[in-house]
Amino acid sequence: MAVPFIEFRGVSKQFGDNRVLERIDLQIYEGEVTTIIGLSGSGKSVLLKHIIGLLQPDEGEVLLQGKKLGSMTKTEQDRALSRISYMFQQNALFDSLTVYENIALPLREKTNLSRKEIEKRVMARIEQTELTQAAQRYPSELSGGMQKRAALARALVTDPTAVLFDEPTTGQDPVRKNAILSMIAQYQRKFGFTAILVSHEIPDVYFISNRILALYERKIVFQGPPEEFENFKHPFQEEVAASLEELQHQLTGIYSKRQFLMKNSFLRDRLRGEGKYTAFVYTIPTLKSATKNNGLSSLHPSLINLGLWIVDYLGNLGGFSTRVDLNEFITILPYSSLDEAEHILEGFLGDLNAKRFAGITTNQHGRSDSESPGRFCFRVGLAEGNTDVAITDVINAARSKQKEVILR
Repeated sequence: MAVPFIEFRGVSKQFGDNRVLERIDLQIYEGEVTTIIGLSGSGKSVLLKHIIGLLQPDEGEVLLQGKKLGSMTKTEQDRALSRISYMFQQNALFDSLTVYENIALPLREKTNLSRKEIEKRVMARIEQTELTQAAQRYPSELSGGMQKRAALARALVTDPTAVLFDEPTTGQDPVRKNAILSMIAQYQRKFGFTAILVSHEIPDVYFISNRILALYERKIVFQGPPEEFENFKHPFQEEVAASLEELQHQLTGIYSKRQFLMKNSFLRDRLRGEGKYTAFVYTIPTLKSATKNNGLSSLHPSLINLGLWIVDYLGNLGGFSTRVDLNEFITILPYSSLDEAEHILEGFLGDLNAKRFAGITTNQHGRSDSESPGRFCFRVGLAEGNTDVAITDVINAARSKQKEVILR
């Protein structure tokens, strides 16, 4: 088995009478996205400070690629920890410096590189993070998303092996949370760094993580892939399940695929073979071509409105939904027969207001018709299921029964 990039062996930490970490064992592997989850105040920040060397354990050892940090000389430890970069919770960009100057700062302060070499590295990161037009602008002139990209470019400019993200979505609305997590996943794949997230955004982070570490009551109670955590029987998982019930009161109410499967698992336990449900599968056929021509950012408000409308109508009837592809949504409506669902679908389509989604109203060539009435094209299919049938089979059956509905 591969040697962990970071490993804790029996790490404990106490402040006065407050014992924060108790005999922590954990492994973080190179090239993966690992998320340390826990409720607020559970000790995630203390654990994080041990990873980057700001705190030393009272008991136990922290290892970096198999070498004990506590046994290294100061020079060896500095060299080892310099491979780990840090993206601050609130970006920590200097308002008096341009984007270029913010990104160049770590190289100017920590290296002896020439001015020409610094410029080469900084401009490479600026181009890779799509900030070329913003290089000479100040942070206050940037959108929140561009500020996040600038902070990430600064974290990456030293070519780190790992980047640690401390609560990257704190204080953000649900839509921006998803955008930030998508950005982290996108650039982790692009640059190949090891990503370590510390978060209490449960279960949003599951969707981008290879590995979950769950910190609960001073101990790591789980470490493994997200799909295994979904079946983990523990009080912490029960608290996660309860938190899922609140997600539909957020901005869109659209679950990630993993959240959706978790929710379905809870539903199946509740039905216990006695109840029926119906799967709605609806696609927007021209959305992908419209995105290619117009860009996703221009369509994002329309997708938000679509998510809101789905939740307002089907969510009020107990349905829960996911977006499985850019142009495909799925809703599960519990305790509903096919006849009942077809009646609900009539009202669902009757209430759909095409003007609300002008950005994704497209013509047959995939070009936006936002300046004309245009048409809004849905394909909708229904299938009935129960706990004796796999959810994937029910969804595929609904896909096979899709019919085109055009609203003008």
